[in-house]
Amino acid sequence: MSLIATVGLTKRYPGGITALDGLTVEIEPGIVGLVGSNGAGKSTLLRTLSGLLPASTGTVQFRGDDIANATPKRILGAGIVHVPEGRRLFGPMSVIDNLLTGAYLRTDKAEIRRDLERMLELFPILAERRHQAAGTLSGGEQQMCAIARGIMSAPKLLMIDELSLGLAPKVVDHLGVALRQIMGEGLSLLLVEQDVATAFELTGRGVVVDSGRVKLTGPTEELSVNPMVQQTYMGIA
Repeated sequence: MSLIATVGLTKRYPGGITALDGLTVEIEPGIVGLVGSNGAGKSTLLRTLSGLLPASTGTVQFRGDDIANATPKRILGAGIVHVPEGRRLFGPMSVIDNLLTGAYLRTDKAEIRRDLERMLELFPILAERRHQAAGTLSGGEQQMCAIARGIMSAPKLLMIDELSLGLAPKVVDHLGVALRQIMGEGLSLLLVEQDVATAFELTGRGVVVDSGRVKLTGPTEELSVNPMVQQTYMGIA
């Protein structure tokens, strides 16, 4: 069974703009990169899957359950967590308090405490800055905090929008190592990236989106040598 399956998923904005145009895709468990140019529909797809935007038409199934146009709370409870572009942390709140907001639907206090310690081990800089206001962190530290907050929800699927945006390559490498470690424990990842080379380096399978439709899917090692992908998305003539 696929993790997520959409059929004919369409999202139209006021004014006649179609961001998703009958998008049909199956996403298997594991680490999947969703790539495409600006305006391809990547972020709209994540917002639709997480319930932040209503779909105009089409179906969405998560682990076989229909979640099309479900509330964000229900989708979060089902196990989908969305780390949005821009991180969207609670700036005046401490790092610890931001992480704990990720677990607000959970009641298993001992497991929450265990997961909190796990995040501080995974991202040692967050442990050092645990009482610091999240808004004063560097961009890379804020991305770590946003990802850790998402994992605190105990998701089955973590969706990250623009992981590397504005970050130094060394920080992206560190995030990649941490994410692979977490994914090795059974969590699946859907990673949206405009930087196609970064996405293919971090993920095992890829989905190429263009004009709100799926253009290609397959192992990233195959997509990375596809002439069309190289020329259109990677700047390789």
